[in-house]
Amino acid sequence: MTTAYQDLDLTAISPTRLWVPKHVMITRAAADLPHTAEIIRRCEGAGVDDIRFMPGNALTGLRGESDRETYASAKNTLAVVVAPPSTLKPQPIPPSADWRIDLAKGCPAHCQYCYLAGSLQGPPITRVYANIDDVLNGISTHADRGSVTRGTPERGVEGTTFELSCYTDPLGIESVTGSLAAAISRVGSGEFGNDVSLRFTTKFDDVGELVALDHARRTRVRFSVNAAEVANRFEGGTARMPARLAALRTMASAGYRVGLTIAPIMPIPGWQEQYGALLDDVSDAVAGIADLDLTAEIITHRFTPASKEVLLGWYPRTKLEMDEDLRSQKRSKFGGIKYVYPKQTMTEMREWFTDELQRRLPAARLLYWT
Repeated sequence: MTTAYQDLDLTAISPTRLWVPKHVMITRAAADLPHTAEIIRRCEGAGVDDIRFMPGNALTGLRGESDRETYASAKNTLAVVVAPPSTLKPQPIPPSADWRIDLAKGCPAHCQYCYLAGSLQGPPITRVYANIDDVLNGISTHADRGSVTRGTPERGVEGTTFELSCYTDPLGIESVTGSLAAAISRVGSGEFGNDVSLRFTTKFDDVGELVALDHARRTRVRFSVNAAEVANRFEGGTARMPARLAALRTMASAGYRVGLTIAPIMPIPGWQEQYGALLDDVSDAVAGIADLDLTAEIITHRFTPASKEVLLGWYPRTKLEMDEDLRSQKRSKFGGIKYVYPKQTMTEMREWFTDELQRRLPAARLLYWT
């Protein structure tokens, strides 16, 4: 049986959304770095008129007359900066990967449950790191180290893994940065050895440049997917779900390892039917792909007091449920509080997803649930 996705000429599909910043700020430390020249080339090619070289390394003039004005301006701003030494050291990031390295911090999307809310300081601009050689050097220093994937029977084939999307959506900014293509190409070439790989999650679909790269199957791209009601209501500024699934098929067809980040799942009315339809759509999207390597990571919605405060400032009219009285408290090892769904709800959703993922999408390996 053929599917709608198999009938598409995916190479001819234009990406549905390309983010182009209105303002680009380049710090003095980043101004003369080679990767900055590539970023400027891409931004000018995209039609950005306001490219400013800052006199120093401080990013000034980011705040407007109101919180909403500050937010709107920040979401339209790309800052080209140098990653500080504290950012250059890879950090462990279980259960996703062995280590985290950051190509950028900040995201141009408008997700009303934004994972970055409360964890990044100041207005939500996107900062891309111009000293990309220093950033990627963390792969060299931490290859053959780690315990999440490296040496494990379940995921050891990927070697030492490095997560690129902890603090950004790297595909969402790729058209004006080129950082993701640089990382994939260099890892694919074997520059850092044959036993390392990259991972990133995205809500975007601009994969045309990545398809042509010699990735050597050392990058896993996971597409963040959700029930239609959640995605359409809460994920502003991103590619729509059919476009993400088309991009998933494109990348899998190009030999990439692929994955699903089903997140954040929510027990909305009729959630079983909506998420069932999503799994069926994914099954159609990957049907007939040779040598498919597909994983799934399932993450339930949660929030912290700090993230709730920030999100309500950004999206004061949001319909996102963040009622502490409907949630259970979960404390981190450092004493922080997050609000998760009650145990009964979590158990019901986990059992359903475990069963239905196996039944509707048996090609997918479930890596973790949280």
